[in-house]
Amino acid sequence: MSGDRLEHPLRVEDIQAHFESIYDFRLVERAEAFVVSRETASRLGGTGRAEEELLVHEDGDALELALFLAPELLAALNPYSMTTLAPALRTYTGALDAYCQVAEGVSHFMYLARTAGEGRTVSLLELEAQAEVDKFASCLLHRWGAGDTRWAQTLQHRLFEDIHFSAQLSPAEKWRYEEANRLARGYCRRLTPFVSERRLDRLLTALRYSYRLGAEAKLQHWSHDS
Repeated sequence: MSGDRLEHPLRVEDIQAHFESIYDFRLVERAEAFVVSRETASRLGGTGRAEEELLVHEDGDALELALFLAPELLAALNPYSMTTLAPALRTYTGALDAYCQVAEGVSHFMYLARTAGEGRTVSLLELEAQAEVDKFASCLLHRWGAGDTRWAQTLQHRLFEDIHFSAQLSPAEKWRYEEANRLARGYCRRLTPFVSERRLDRLLTALRYSYRLGAEAKLQHWSHDS
């Protein structure tokens, strides 16, 4: 009988813990506890257009959150653990797509919960752009040990260039997503030298610094060379 312990399937909690490790903080609120079904999301006012959606309700000083993640996304990640996901991100597009969508939902939840806890507001553009950076950072660090600089370049292409926007978006929504993509693309391109130099310390310092910037300061920081 083997004494090896089998890793559990990838969970929403694992993705949040990974982000917390990257950005060096821990939230009391756990995204996994706020995940709701499609039916509940619809009752709470979800648009039904996306496979992931953060639902927000403000009541005075109280902020209520719910996170919809399509069962299909979670099922696509079920065959993987945090260890086996790394090669899958490179070789199986379906895993990358599903992971990025779930990671985006977790990113939205974490960023809004953190900024609310700090007593400040957050713009939708800031929220979307941070999620784009978070997806890049998370996927990049899953394969950091592989020592493959080309993966960073491939990842940038997949996340920021090989994309399309839904025809259902309003002009304002389309502009926001395009601008978030532009800002994140430029910023993540500036992080690439840290990969070729194998400077994990500098990469994490840069990510943590920008994460903690607020509102206009963050957008201006990302706008440099974007």
